[in-house]
Amino acid sequence: MSKIPSSLLSVPTLLTHVIALPAFFLGFILIYDSQWISSFLDAGLGIVFNALMLTCILIGVLCASRIPMTAVRTHLHLSWWLYTLWTFAEIIVFSAFAALYMALVYGDYGYFPALGNCLCISIAILLYPYGIFALLFPLIRPDEQEAGEEDLVRFADVTGRLKLVIAHDVLLYIEAKENYISIHYMEGEKQKEYSLRQSMRGIEELMDKHGIIRCQRSYFVNPRHVTVLRRDKEGFIQADLDIKDTKPVPVSPKYYEQLSKLL
Repeated sequence: MSKIPSSLLSVPTLLTHVIALPAFFLGFILIYDSQWISSFLDAGLGIVFNALMLTCILIGVLCASRIPMTAVRTHLHLSWWLYTLWTFAEIIVFSAFAALYMALVYGDYGYFPALGNCLCISIAILLYPYGIFALLFPLIRPDEQEAGEEDLVRFADVTGRLKLVIAHDVLLYIEAKENYISIHYMEGEKQKEYSLRQSMRGIEELMDKHGIIRCQRSYFVNPRHVTVLRRDKEGFIQADLDIKDTKPVPVSPKYYEQLSKLL
């Protein structure tokens, strides 16, 4: 089964799950006023208080689950069935804690009867927003579709620590700046720049692997984004890129023929 789009592991998705799911859960209980749900929650301090407490438990479970998932998203490659299992695991864990709370509220009400009720309530309410989010986020943020492992460029600093992971097709060019390299790439519609303590020689093999070629002593360029090679007024060769407001990348005569063959 195919892997889920990376938009389902993004920060906006995290915020949506942590905020919108509990809001939907609480709103459903208070507005829909189901006789079955109301009779179960009408204990202790009443329906409203218990619904609020269950909502807080849900927020805690979602934070404990989704924050680590989002934090390691660049290394996490979930298939749809694993993501579905993860979703059901969140519902089960939430139901387990909710049942513990309700058993304490009822006093002599058993834990397992409360667990059965909490599971039924959770599934009945939460499957709708879970399903809607899984369908909508890949449509809303199509630019974040999961790149294949071979398409990811992994930049490490001089100590070998991984610092940046991007798809090779969003990389524009790399410029040497003293003891650092400046990586220019696209993130959605915005151009980003990341400074990394590394040398041009240190990333040369990595660039060759992903088809990013050296075009000048201090520059690598992604030929996928080069639209034309031209000479400026002083006679120097420049590579124009297909991204608006991006400065031309200098090309030395030594690398001109290699680059021109790729266009």
